[in-house]
Amino acid sequence: MSDQHRGLRADVEALIVTLRSYVKQETVGPLQGLGRYVLFGLAGSLCFAVAAIFLTLAAIRSLQELTTTFEGRWSFVPHLAGIVVALIFFALALLAIKRDGRRRRDAR
Repeated sequence: MSDQHRGLRADVEALIVTLRSYVKQETVGPLQGLGRYVLFGLAGSLCFAVAAIFLTLAAIRSLQELTTTFEGRWSFVPHLAGIVVALIFFALALLAIKRDGRRRRDAR
């Protein structure tokens, strides 16, 4: 009777070891992949944001320095142009997000 008890105990221990390794395999691996995905997404978002800021500032500075048209009462126009450039970048970002959402929905 004790041999059967040890055999059952060994089977239960083997089951627990197998279950633990399966759970680690199915959770740790995908979480590492998700971490890389999030890291690259954040890095890309940061690069896009910095580029948008610099290009907006470049548009404002170029209109202020290279043209004499926007002086005096028209000095606000370069700033409006900067807002337009920023809105264009915002719209491009929203389009990219929507397109990615559609692509994922279609893949299902």
